[in-house]
Amino acid sequence: MAKIENPMVEVEESIELNDKDISNILLTCLKNFTKNYAVSLTEASNDNLYSVYKKQFDGLSKLQRETFELIFRNGWYTLEEANSSKVGEQYNKLNKCYLNLEEE
Repeated sequence: MAKIENPMVEVEESIELNDKDISNILLTCLKNFTKNYAVSLTEASNDNLYSVYKKQFDGLSKLQRETFELIFRNGWYTLEEANSSKVGEQYNKLNKCYLNLEEE
């Protein structure tokens, strides 16, 4: 399978946190924040509260994307190219779950 990656920016290995470590910690935190804000959006009790949560969600989502792009550009994250059969398998799996939900 083909990998999609950038040249890796080397960081010093030590017991202290380096740029790669900090970036990965930040990305993990931002992913959790956006998940929690997504839940908050679905449970907001009024339009004003929803608007506040939505603004925060949008900002966090943008920051999460920028952080991911930084990590990827520095070669600290590698993507795997998916062939059409793998995409088809995943689609069929998700579609089956969706159809099962409709039956319930």
